[in-house]
Amino acid sequence: MSAPRLVLVLGDQLSMDLSALRAADPARDVVVMAEVMSEATYVPHHPRKIALILSAMRHFAETLRAAGWQVLYRRLEEAENAGSIPAELLARAEDTGAQEVIATEPGEWRLIEALQDLPLTLHMQQDDRFLASHAEFEAWAEGRKSLRMEYFYRQMRRRTGYLMEGEAPAGGKWNFDDQNRKPATRDLLRARPMQFTPDAITEEVLSLVEARFGDNFGTLRPFDLPVTQEQARRALTHFVTRLLPDFGPYQDAMLAGEPHLNHALLSPAMNIGLLSPREVCDAVAEAHAAGDVPLNSAEGFIRQVIGWREYMRGIYFLEGPDYPRRNALNHHRALPPLYWGAKTHMACLSEAVGQTRDLAYAHHIQRLMVTGNFALLAGINPGEVHEWYLSVYLDAVEWVEAPNTIGMSQFADGGVIASKPYVSSANYIAKMSDYCEGCHYSATTKLGEGACPFNLLYWAFLDRHRDRFAANPRMGQIYATWDRMAADKRARILQEAGDFLTRMSAGETV
Repeated sequence: MSAPRLVLVLGDQLSMDLSALRAADPARDVVVMAEVMSEATYVPHHPRKIALILSAMRHFAETLRAAGWQVLYRRLEEAENAGSIPAELLARAEDTGAQEVIATEPGEWRLIEALQDLPLTLHMQQDDRFLASHAEFEAWAEGRKSLRMEYFYRQMRRRTGYLMEGEAPAGGKWNFDDQNRKPATRDLLRARPMQFTPDAITEEVLSLVEARFGDNFGTLRPFDLPVTQEQARRALTHFVTRLLPDFGPYQDAMLAGEPHLNHALLSPAMNIGLLSPREVCDAVAEAHAAGDVPLNSAEGFIRQVIGWREYMRGIYFLEGPDYPRRNALNHHRALPPLYWGAKTHMACLSEAVGQTRDLAYAHHIQRLMVTGNFALLAGINPGEVHEWYLSVYLDAVEWVEAPNTIGMSQFADGGVIASKPYVSSANYIAKMSDYCEGCHYSATTKLGEGACPFNLLYWAFLDRHRDRFAANPRMGQIYATWDRMAADKRARILQEAGDFLTRMSAGETV
């Protein structure tokens, strides 16, 4: 019999319909899965993220064995562990006599390049778990002056048929954002995401993570995340029936001590392969068709999946391996310790970072308009911001995290994704949250004692980058407002903003 081929399954490829598995023969080939330190430490991942992936991997290996596959599985604690994915493949090739590797394309350029450097014959398969292939995205992008998500999203709606009435969008509009910007109020009856009790496999992983990564930023226990496909599907059903109906109106809202609101928390399961984007969107579309979910909620959620999620992957692979290192605004300030839990007087940042520490989770507006907005206004090095997001969030895989951070959040790609930077003063946070109530700073104070740093930094950012943004048609009125201010007021704003950043960089509590 000919030598087996090695079938690589990575920790974010935990899908039974993975293209590498479809290209292999369980009667001949062997699956290789490995928990390796290089993947656990290339950034300082949150302990909950490490535990999620390791537990899901161990459960998936059992699923593969039950389906008839031979699985060569290397645990992190094994003495023979080679430490990296390429080294593990070479070790398994030596053990089995294999000369060929079948792999599904990884979601990070660094791993693609590492596999391509192997002295083995590599058969790289497309990752067709996504709804848009690289070729389809490239064809859409070809010849366009700007690559705006909205137009890609409309194409995806037409192609998938989700929420379409023939050639027209359901309800006569492509999106319902005007109905989806309500601030939330406290509701003791609001459902929570489904929680799962760790089994013996997960408990073993939790003990391992505590021993190996106990000093990493983040709280590990209690751990209640879905780690199998069956659990993830139960979480999907729970979301669609209990939380989705009010998802739309409150998807941008923020409340102190209420980290979840009506959000799904399904992106970690999707991004490691326990759920497919199609089954998630099917469930949402079917609930709307049955009259159980209003159109604005169904559309708002489906847009996150077939719009933003697919679009971000398309941008990541279209733009190439250097994308995470871009810095169009030339920002070089170091990421301040408050992002790692140091005390801050800013209630919004304290809430968002504290929630991130405890749950490895924050929803898209907390990431974009609190932690991301502050980093952009303060001129933080986007590479450091990127590594922080990649480290601390459960769903952070580089193909989706880097475009969201480098492009959408930090404008470090110079406008590939966003037509203008996502910056705001304290007014937006005060409107969409209760964070400002009782804060050390005042959202309505623009200058002097108690002035919110977001107010000062907002104008300082615009002034600093005037040459780039003054001609932007979406920002002209903002600059006109700045220009109408008295010269001495503008000077005070810039002075106080500079003083704040100096104190922050010096390590003072701000």
